[in-house]
Amino acid sequence: MATKPMTKTQLVAALAEEMGEDKKTASAALDAVCALITKEVSGGGAVTLPGIGKIYCRERPERMVRNPATGEQFKKDADKVVKMTIAKALKDSVNE
Repeated sequence: MATKPMTKTQLVAALAEEMGEDKKTASAALDAVCALITKEVSGGGAVTLPGIGKIYCRERPERMVRNPATGEQFKKDADKVVKMTIAKALKDSVNE
């Protein structure tokens, strides 16, 4: 049975406990990591989180798409999309 995803508040509390710090410090650390990842990926780079995976930006070419409601086909401009490749270590830990 699927459980609800961990909220930021729950993540900060768990991080604070793991670090042995207060929640304010853990929240600042989490915000700093998120800001660094956003800055790097939006600039076209990639970030590898050891044991978790790699977050990167990929360009999608211009392509033809179809509106499922009307069946009308139209050209969609090229754009960028954020992708994540999951590390083998995380996949293996989930499947144990």
